[in-house]
Amino acid sequence: MLRFARQLQVLEAEARDALGSGASERTVTPVAVNADSLATWFRPVLREVAGWTDTSLDLRVEDEGYSSQLLRQGDVLGAVTADPIPVNGCRAQRLGFMRYLPVATPELRARFTHKNDVDWQHMPVLQFNAKDELQNHMLRAHGVSQPPPRHLIPSSEAFLEAVRAGLGWGMIPELQLDGDLSRGTLVLLEKDAHHDVALYWQTWTIRSERLTRITDAIRAASEAALR
Repeated sequence: MLRFARQLQVLEAEARDALGSGASERTVTPVAVNADSLATWFRPVLREVAGWTDTSLDLRVEDEGYSSQLLRQGDVLGAVTADPIPVNGCRAQRLGFMRYLPVATPELRARFTHKNDVDWQHMPVLQFNAKDELQNHMLRAHGVSQPPPRHLIPSSEAFLEAVRAGLGWGMIPELQLDGDLSRGTLVLLEKDAHHDVALYWQTWTIRSERLTRITDAIRAASEAALR
């Protein structure tokens, strides 16, 4: 019911604008996006929406593996998600791939490297929250079954700063590494190691000029930044 109510709200607002019935009002537009996207390639979308006088953006930060559930519940009109299968009544468009790199400070890597092999079992690791599996993918790939010391940092920006501070290693979006590797403030834990996450934009299939606008803005921003 919530989903149908939100759809009706969008369509009624656009009908009022089209009929010119009174002053134009801002319509709340709830959108789900993962924290790493919001901290990197999604920012041009915010600049685009800043020029819209009929829209109030309501961003819901959710892990890309779970954001499509917000569409199912009717909480959002669209979602940046890792789910390629469209939610019932929605369409899915692939945006591109976000590449993550396993990095740490040179000092942390040196402390947990023995005979040129990284000690993945004992080197402290960072995790965004309980839903974050990126670091676990890397650990499993190196045969680590027992969890190493772990710090939870539920902020994309603070997560990167914690890696820079040497608190632990983490999977960082390459878009967020602002010259850290070239300057040597951070180093790769393994040459050519990375993990690519495919991102999709899912939105309702209703005919809405507002949804078309935000879809165009998201596609333009992703095409300019994602792989």
